Order: sequence, then C-alpha cells, then structure tokens
Amino acid sequence: MNSNSRREIPPLPPVAHKDGQRRSDRRILLLGLSALGVVYGDIGTSPIYALRECFHGSHPFPPTETNVFGVLSLIFWALMIIISLKYLIFVMRADNHGEGGILALLALLAPWHNRSRKSRALLFTGLFGAALLYGDGAITPAISVLSAVEGLEIAAPGLKPFVLPITTAVLVLLFRFQKSGTSRIGNVFGPVMLLWFATIATLGISWIIRAPKVLTAINPGYALDFFINNGWRGFVVLGAVFLVVTGGEALYADMGHFGRFPIRLAWFVLVLPALLLNYFGQGALILLHPVLAQQPFFNLAPGWALYPLVLLSTVATVIASQAVISGAFSLTRQAVQLGQCPHVHIVQTSQAEIGQIYIPSVNWLLMIVTISLVFGFGSSSKLAGAYGVAVTTTMVITMLLAFFVAIDKWRWHPVTVALITLMFLVVDLSFFGANMLKIESGGWFPLVAGLIVFTMMATWSRGREILAQRLEETKEPLELFLQRIAAKPPLRVPGTAVFLIKPIPGTPPQLLHHLAHNQVLHEQVVLLSVVTKEVPRITAENRLEVSMLEQGFSRVIVNYGFMQNPNVPVALRGCESFGLKVDLDTTTFYLARETLIPSSERPGMMLWREKLFSFMTRNALPATDFFRIPPERVVELGIRIEI
Repeated sequence: MNSNSRREIPPLPPVAHKDGQRRSDRRILLLGLSALGVVYGDIGTSPIYALRECFHGSHPFPPTETNVFGVLSLIFWALMIIISLKYLIFVMRADNHGEGGILALLALLAPWHNRSRKSRALLFTGLFGAALLYGDGAITPAISVLSAVEGLEIAAPGLKPFVLPITTAVLVLLFRFQKSGTSRIGNVFGPVMLLWFATIATLGISWIIRAPKVLTAINPGYALDFFINNGWRGFVVLGAVFLVVTGGEALYADMGHFGRFPIRLAWFVLVLPALLLNYFGQGALILLHPVLAQQPFFNLAPGWALYPLVLLSTVATVIASQAVISGAFSLTRQAVQLGQCPHVHIVQTSQAEIGQIYIPSVNWLLMIVTISLVFGFGSSSKLAGAYGVAVTTTMVITMLLAFFVAIDKWRWHPVTVALITLMFLVVDLSFFGANMLKIESGGWFPLVAGLIVFTMMATWSRGREILAQRLEETKEPLELFLQRIAAKPPLRVPGTAVFLIKPIPGTPPQLLHHLAHNQVLHEQVVLLSVVTKEVPRITAENRLEVSMLEQGFSRVIVNYGFMQNPNVPVALRGCESFGLKVDLDTTTFYLARETLIPSSERPGMMLWREKLFSFMTRNALPATDFFRIPPERVVELGIRIEI
C-alpha cells in the first residue's frame, strides 16, 4: 500500500446518537409517567363509581347477563370513540403552539378581533364551555373523594356515619395544600397512579379468568341489542355510561405540560388496557354475584385487601382532584390574560414549571362549593346525578370549535370535516341528551354555576370594549399632542415617567390629566402597553417593541402569551438594548384609576350588567400587583367615565 495515499477516516460509531436516543426515550417515558398523575387522574378513578351507577344508580338496570354485556359494550366503545379517536387522534391536533384546552382552541380562532356574528357566536360558545369547567372543578373532587371513602362502608358498615366527616377532612387538607404548590410531590403522582392502574388491572383480571365470556362484550352488537331491548330506558343509561369518559377534556387541556406523544403513549400502553380490564372484571363479578352490583369496584378485592384498596383509592382521587383544581387555576390565568376575566392574584409556585400556579380566590371558592356539594348531596351516587352535564356540554362545544379550526386553520375540505364532526357529534349529542335528563336530580348545579361564570366573563369582555370606546372618544391624537407641547413646552423635571396605557391609539387620558393639573413633564416619558397574544408564550427575543418618538417620548409594547405572568419592571430593564435606558430608582409610574358611572342614557349594556362590570372593576386586583410594579413608585390619577 502506498504510504502517500490518502487514508479515509472511518466514521465514528453512532454511540452519541444511541445515547441521545436513549435520553430522548427516557424523557418520553418520564413524561408519560408524569401524565398518569396529572392527565389521567380523573378518568382513571371513574371505575370506582361508573359501572355501579348503571346497575345501582338513579335509573338502575337489573344485573342480568344481557344488560351486563350491553353496558360493557357501551363502555368499551365510548372509550374507543370519544377518548381514543376523538381526543387523542383528532382534537389534540388542534394545539395552540403546543397548548390545549377550550380557551387555547378559542385563541386559535381569535374571535375577539372580529365583530362578525360568526365570531361573536364562537366567542360566547367558547366562553360558556370554559365557564362550565368551573362547575366540573367543584364536582370532581366531591364525587371522587367521597366515592373512595365510601369503600369503608363495605369493610366496616359501622363507619358509615364517619364517611362525610372523613371526606370533608380530606378535602380541606387538599385545598389547604394548594398554596404550597404541586412541585414538591409532583414526582410521586406518576408512580402512585402507576400503582393504581396496575392494581385495578390486576383486580379485573382476577375476575375475568372466572368468567372469560365477559370479554365477548366488545362486540358492538351487544350495545345495539341493549338499545333494541330496552328502548328509552336504554338511552337513559348513557348518562351513567358517560362517567367513564369524564376526564376527556383533561387530556386536551394538559397537552401543553407533556406533549401529544407521551399522553398517547400512556393511554394506549397502560391506561386504556387497565380501565378495560377493570370494567370487564366488574362485569364478571356482577355476572357471578349480581347482589354485589351495589359496589362492584370494592367487591373485586378480597377481604384482606379492602382497607389498602380504600386507602389507595383515596390517594388516587386526591391526585385526580389536584389535577382538576390546577386546571381551574390554569383556565383562570388564560381567561385573565385573554381579557375575559378581571385581574386576580396569581402565585407562581414553581420557578421551573410555568404551569404550576396558585390562585387563592379560586381555591377557597372551590373548597367552599365542593364541601357544600358533599353535604348537600350526601353520597357519591346522588352526586353522579349532577356529574357529567357540564363535561358533556363542554365536549360538544369543543367539537364545534374544532370543526371551525379544521376549516379555517388547517384548510381541510369542508365535506371531510363535516363527516368527521358529524360522526363524533352523533355520539356526543347522545350522551348530552342522556345527561340532560339529570338536570332535575342535580344536573342543574353545573349549569347554574357555568351560567354565573359565563355572565361575568361576557360582561367583563363587553365592558372592556365599551370602556375602550369611551376612552377613545376623549383622546387627542398623539401627533397633535406632541406638536402642542413642542410649540409651548411645559416645565420638564428630571427622571422618567411611565404611563401604563391600554393598547389603543391616541394620547392617554392620565397623561393629559397629569399635564393639565401639574403643568410639568418628566424629561423622559414612556407610554407602555402590555399586550397578550393568542399564543401560550412569547420568547424574550420577541417580548419588546420600542419606538422612539419626539420630545423625549417613547412607545413601548410588552408582549406576553396567555400562559405567562407579566412583569413590567423586568420588561423595562430589557429596553436598554433598544437604546432606551430606564432607571427604576428614578421612575414614576402613572396609572389611571377609572371610576365607572353606570348609565342607561348611553348605548352599551343593560344597566344591571354595567353595575356588575363596575363592581368587578372595583374589586379586581390592582394593576400594581398584577404587573409587579413597586407600589411606592406609583401615582394613580382618577378618571370618571360614564358607561
């Protein structure tokens, strides 16, 4: 071989690639494990009460073999169509930069930027769907924890009088814990739920092997025969069957925390098989011992395992409730940032996870309502009458919004989208109709709660529109204002004045008010607006828009996503890279304090809504707290506005 010939350097072995692949696979597995505790807590604890309600609820069916097979077939196909196909395959495609949930879906359509009838209809429909989730946020902890503690009645019937007090104690501890955040125990949620799903799968298998014929219920013919044989009563039982899919919205809402693939992986590999094995195991138990249909879940366990199962069930339902409560916090922050809710106090409980927040007002209100529901209904069976109405309504609304996203954003063919939507709506509306029969027995509660929250959201949204119109009517064009002070310069004093203004054109009224009364201006004047975009997060590189104006004025727009908390001082420090230096030690912040005067003489809202808007404005979190502005550097200028 010629020593002068060029030798080829052999490629490095793909060790780094394999290590990177292993790290990626490990991260996906860890995310899937974490998703068990947050995403699947609600749907994962449904076996405690769902099948029981079919045979021992408000509209019970005799536990005959035909009925058992029919109900199991309905449960199987409900999980496959609604969860597997609708949410995991179709709806989760509609993500807003990775975030899911009904408000994130609504933000994709951005109906508040369009005054057409279609946009307004979409806005109000989406807001009502979001409002209903607050009712679900109160019912889920109540029915979940209560149903778990009721297992004590089987182990020791004499403990029945203690069920409500124990449930209340667990709920109080759960809500009191929220202010500490979930970051400390978040890592144990997944392993506990892994143990939970392994346990319920094992319990199911132990009974399926005693009556393996129960597995034939996956045949959809049994569901069809069930409706044919039972007619209208067969339709009514859908209200109880729906309880097996009540966690469907959580899959979509929590997508931003874990991503599509880990959530899908956890569902198809573990959660779905475990749920089906347990439901079919309960069905086998009822076939062999019909008298045990009153509590089929806890009767799956042998006597020695009953107390540990009650304890594990209670822990699992607490985790499920934790996820729902956290979802209510996240929903509230999105509503605030999108301008559909007044400012509230938001506490970031983790520096690493932006989704871990605590909202005291929402937390304590949910606790009061949840405990009231426990004592008002008295049992999980009665609570099941109220459960499902809110969720099934929201599911229908989600499907309708997804229809418009598929056409307007994905540019799918309308016929294709219509056929897919129709297929899912047939199932959704069937469950919706069955759940509407629950209104008299408690289903009215989530509807009333949702209507109250929706009224407040809609009033706040419309009130802000009217307020912006009133302010715009009195504004002087900024160009004219700058020309006026150039012609007759006022006295200028050292320092910087930051006027926090709404993102609408014109000279801010608090600036005019300040100049008219004080006859001075600071050497540097910053007109600052905080804008929330219809995306979850804005990167630091895209946070600021700075425009240098005449006469020492500058315009700053600070952009945030609807999943971020604004911080004005931090944003101002970032302006230095744009050539605008703001010394916070010599800066005064000027904020407008609007005093709203409801009036029936001007076109706007009905008088009672104007009074409601005025009340919410007075009781909203002050801008100093919401925008993290040092209160000792704030001057508030009062402005009276007739709405």
